Amino acid sequence: MAFGRQTLSLVLFCWLCNSAAFAVILRTTEKSVWANEFESIELTCLIESISTNNPRIEWKKIKNGVPSYVYFQNKISGDLEHRALLREPANLLILNASRSDTAQYRCEVAAIDDQKPFDEILISLAVRVKPVIPRCSVPDAVTVGSSTELRCIENEGFPQSQYQWFKNSEELPEDPKTSSKFYNSSYIMNIETGSLKFRSVKKEDAGEYYCQARNEAGWSKCIRQSMEVYDLDIVGIFLKVLGGVAAFIFVIVGICQIQKSGYCSCKDHRETNYKVPQHENRMEYTTPDEGHFRHKSSFVI
Repeated sequence: MAFGRQTLSLVLFCWLCNSAAFAVILRTTEKSVWANEFESIELTCLIESISTNNPRIEWKKIKNGVPSYVYFQNKISGDLEHRALLREPANLLILNASRSDTAQYRCEVAAIDDQKPFDEILISLAVRVKPVIPRCSVPDAVTVGSSTELRCIENEGFPQSQYQWFKNSEELPEDPKTSSKFYNSSYIMNIETGSLKFRSVKKEDAGEYYCQARNEAGWSKCIRQSMEVYDLDIVGIFLKVLGGVAAFIFVIVGICQIQKSGYCSCKDHRETNYKVPQHENRMEYTTPDEGHFRHKSSFVI
């Protein structure tokens, strides 16, 4: 009986070995892969078990749920043409990776002579993109006690960039209360949006500011910009307002005087030069010289 059991176990073991020997089995070293833009990346598709001499190997790129061939009928095709090659046994090497290569890739191996003739493995690739120079906005001047906001943004980096502000070449802590040097500052930093808000500006907040955008692929920064902080001169503002009001009153009084003088002059002129002569008894009004002249002319004739 014992001999029979041993024989049965040996037969079962041999059957399992033969089954494994006639089955396509794939594996990969990494199912989720990162690569920096413009660098090379290799997607591994290792054949652990196969008995067919020339299996059919295919690679497909799946983006937004739509598959397309990148290796088919023993040649690279699609948008990886001239930018990729197949390495033994079935690895896909992508040269000069671009952000458009971010997708899922499926390695498929078919072996018609094997008992399990097909296997596939799915690999996710994300191409990291270094941030470009961010656009920074820093006010030129603010007054003590006022609120202001510094802004920093860039839209090219992948994954999405995070932001860090610097003052006079020194990195600002995200929470000023964690630093003895910036403890009295009232700013609020948002590393996700790039915003740096001051609730109440102080004299010591003056300086040169710049922002750095960073992610796993690298970082970029904008140029330095100065922010000056001025005291609020209440006396000076009052004197300027008072001077403006006085000047306004002076101009109004002057205009009134000019209009008054001009009106009187025109009135006298009209009364003197534009008086209509009066006619009595419907006789034609003539001067003595005119009548004498006419009489002499009549006498000569």
